[in-house]
Amino acid sequence: MSEPDFSEPYDFSELYDLSSLYDFSTQPVNTQTKGLGALPGEACMADIGEQGWNILREEVSLPVAVLLEERIEHNLSWMREFISRYHLKLAPHGKTTMSPELYQLQLDYGAWGITLATAPQVNAAFQHGVRRVIMANQLNGKANMAIIAGLLDHDTEFDFTCIVDSADNVDALGDFFAARGQTLRVLLEYGLMGGRSGVRNAGQEQQVLDAIQRWPQSIKLVGVEIYEGVIDEEAPIRAFLQQVMSRTEALAQAGLFAEPTVILTGAGSAWYDVVAEEFSRGDKYLDAAQRFTLEVILRSGCYLTHDAGVYEKANQRIQAHNPVAREMNSSLQPALQVWAYVQSLPEPGRAIIGLGKRDAGADAGFPVVAGHFRPETTRSAGYTTVVPAPKVWEIVKMMDQHAFMSLPPEADIKVGDMLLFDISHPCLTFDKWRQLLRVNEQWDVTGAVTTWF
Repeated sequence: MSEPDFSEPYDFSELYDLSSLYDFSTQPVNTQTKGLGALPGEACMADIGEQGWNILREEVSLPVAVLLEERIEHNLSWMREFISRYHLKLAPHGKTTMSPELYQLQLDYGAWGITLATAPQVNAAFQHGVRRVIMANQLNGKANMAIIAGLLDHDTEFDFTCIVDSADNVDALGDFFAARGQTLRVLLEYGLMGGRSGVRNAGQEQQVLDAIQRWPQSIKLVGVEIYEGVIDEEAPIRAFLQQVMSRTEALAQAGLFAEPTVILTGAGSAWYDVVAEEFSRGDKYLDAAQRFTLEVILRSGCYLTHDAGVYEKANQRIQAHNPVAREMNSSLQPALQVWAYVQSLPEPGRAIIGLGKRDAGADAGFPVVAGHFRPETTRSAGYTTVVPAPKVWEIVKMMDQHAFMSLPPEADIKVGDMLLFDISHPCLTFDKWRQLLRVNEQWDVTGAVTTWF
């Protein structure tokens, strides 16, 4: 295998633009949900950025989730450069945001397509113009199969693949799509003992391959898929990736892929650098006769907003050890934050914050207080005096609508103060909001994005 050549960036000239297919600005706003200011009843998305709202002027109902647009654009540019250095492609996992406006941004910045997890998620993306999807999950159940079949009927150019790891699933898919005269493109998933899905051994692999051969008209094997995020250590991840590369080459040599471009896809948001290094080591062609081209697609999704928790820890490792990341002289920035009010100060050393599990994820750590703003005493300062919060101000418990914050009894804090929170694991904060506001560095609201969970 040859070493990757980083001398020339990847050519994104063939990527497509969906902006002419779907106009997000004209979509109606659900004015009965949280995190908005006063809007007319028939408002559309474009109206939000025209209201002149500012978070610090208390013109938006708190709690509110915000996207810092300068940081979003930085992260988009950073990942585009990282992917181009490795000559790979990117299909970011859309389950992170479930936001079609953000999908469009990712596609505009060079994404090859969008990854999704379920048939309804695929339908939501399709209805908003996305036409290239990897469903990094098994397609099970007739109702879910019918959703995909309908989309393939609606647009015969819809580029869709899903994963398989069992003969039973392949046979169910083959029977369903054969009855409709359709062909489903699939990826064989490899997994590890104790991990998530994916074949574990040669026997299981052969059973799946035999099942695919039983359905030559309705099931096409077009590549290989893995998810390495179930492993916590780098050495076994690299060993697993190398094993998958070897199996991909063996399947290609055996002529088992139905298309000349063989997809090899993996990478969550914690180890994408390792996947890029290992998968980019493969030769461009899988055999000397050049019958097959290897198309490596990474699927990191959380890079878009990053975070200040689990993915910041991963980012520190990447910056320390990945040569491409070090050469870029910058790193991903946390771009998703939540504002909330101090609701109550019922006893010394405790503040109750108007922020709960329905507003911010807590699965990978509680939100961290990043900033403090007191509206009543800082209006004369141009509404921009947000000061760093003391590190000893710490969320220790969360309920549905409240967070318990521990702080010194003498802390300078009042009911009505505004607190800015960093989050960990953006996936489970995005799903708490129907709209998230876009803001600039002065906390002016410049627009919004929708979510479709």
